[in-house]
Amino acid sequence: MRGRSILPLSLPPRGLSRVEAAAYIGVGTTLFDAMVEDGRMPPPKRINTRAVWDRTALDVFFDALPTGDAGQPKGDWD
Repeated sequence: MRGRSILPLSLPPRGLSRVEAAAYIGVGTTLFDAMVEDGRMPPPKRINTRAVWDRTALDVFFDALPTGDAGQPKGDWD
């Protein structure tokens, strides 16, 4: 990733690639794509032809996800 090594460790990047965004919220890219499609995660911003996810928007959407075991099959905690 060009540019990432220029940033000090104390300053995380604001824009994340699809792979980085999925990893940031703790899921794989297939589930992340589904979450974007169904509105549980935000759509990307466009920088020319590149799709970039705003880290702070991901935080807002992540905070809005249900908590507890709602919809979680028993014994499926990772």
